[in-house]
Amino acid sequence: MPRNQKLDVHQEITNRIVDAIETAGEFRLPWIRDMGGSMKRPANIASGNPYNGVNIVSLWISALASDYPSHLWGTYRQWQQRGCQVRKGEKSSLVVFYKTFEIEETNEVTSEGGTTERLIARASHVFNAAQVEDFELEPAPDLPDEPAFDPIARAEAFARATGAVIEESGDRAYYIPSADVIRMPDRNRFTGTDTTTPAEGFYSTLCHELTHWSGAKSRLARDLTGRFGSNSYAMEELVAELGAAFLCSELAITPEPRADHASYIASWLKVLKTDKRAVFTAASKASEATNWLMAHK
Repeated sequence: MPRNQKLDVHQEITNRIVDAIETAGEFRLPWIRDMGGSMKRPANIASGNPYNGVNIVSLWISALASDYPSHLWGTYRQWQQRGCQVRKGEKSSLVVFYKTFEIEETNEVTSEGGTTERLIARASHVFNAAQVEDFELEPAPDLPDEPAFDPIARAEAFARATGAVIEESGDRAYYIPSADVIRMPDRNRFTGTDTTTPAEGFYSTLCHELTHWSGAKSRLARDLTGRFGSNSYAMEELVAELGAAFLCSELAITPEPRADHASYIASWLKVLKTDKRAVFTAASKASEATNWLMAHK
């Protein structure tokens, strides 16, 4: 890089994250959930195997929408085979699987015949462990009495300066557009992971939600539906996680992008295969949000 060329920190971070996506591991929440944790990778109750591809995203969304505490799923019959009964009136979630079948084809020119393998998509209806009787869910873990980290003054001052209403309670992190409120898990739930400290986990999660908050109509009016349609939710998640990485760098909370960012982003990129430059669009929006939020300091 020429000496007179200023380093674009945001672009450098984005490039590293894109590189890391290829080797990202399984995403793990950096805080304790009450029962089992619906954000573990969804798994099938019969085979024990984890779901793959878009089924991970689909079941995560179902779990979050209904606040299911378990990551275990199965069909009606699979639950019956485990001696459990799906409760009457429970609504199923959809997963997709592919079956291979052979078809006979004849060459119109040579009249020679042969078989060709084709894949056909099939839908399957599954139920979460929380929707069945006679299945013992994982017990709620014991929580520490006090947070495992001390407040970082510059991060606390930054959050206050934005003017966002931030409430800390429960075991979920999310932004509520209708109330214009950010909800964060209790601080004593943040225990960290193999790749992040409790403080990094808390503040990067807060930065993620603040990036969502910045996109409200009264602020940056970030609307991704025009270009990305049904994938706009996934794009917004990409923006928020890149924004968290940018903000953590600006606030010196963590010196470089963590594997947690890459693994989370990788899970959403799977539904954006048709747009190879989606992450760069997300990075541009995340940079805009970061600059806007940091201007409040």
